[in-house]
Amino acid sequence: MQRNIFAFLSGALFGAGLLVSGMVDTTKVQGWLDVFGDWDPTLAFVLGGAILPMAVAWRIAARRRTALLGDTMPAPPTTQIGPNLVIGSVLFGMGWGLAGLCPGPAMASLSFGGWGGMLFLAAMMAGMYVAPPIRQQIDRRTAQA
Repeated sequence: MQRNIFAFLSGALFGAGLLVSGMVDTTKVQGWLDVFGDWDPTLAFVLGGAILPMAVAWRIAARRRTALLGDTMPAPPTTQIGPNLVIGSVLFGMGWGLAGLCPGPAMASLSFGGWGGMLFLAAMMAGMYVAPPIRQQIDRRTAQA
């Protein structure tokens, strides 16, 4: 029950942050990516505002053995750059640049995104469904090489 309460509160805080920062507005995100056109630098402040508190949280989490609710802390992520990271980053960036949405804002925009928002969400979920088998193929080919 506590996990669900914390999950709800975290999601609500994240969604409120997306709304307040304007990150559910696709033109704002695409304006950030349009460095040779009508560039909108406000996303830099949103990113900076997210990175600074997370840097503090990571430092605190690195010293802890258990999470606040008693679970064990997950292992730190690998720092190795491999095919999965590169391919995933390229696909994420392409979707973000073309649609101006990533998973969080896509979910938040369901209430006002119309058919375009629903189509993006459906395509994103289809990509999430086909990604694991594709990743297994990439992992097998990488291991063979």
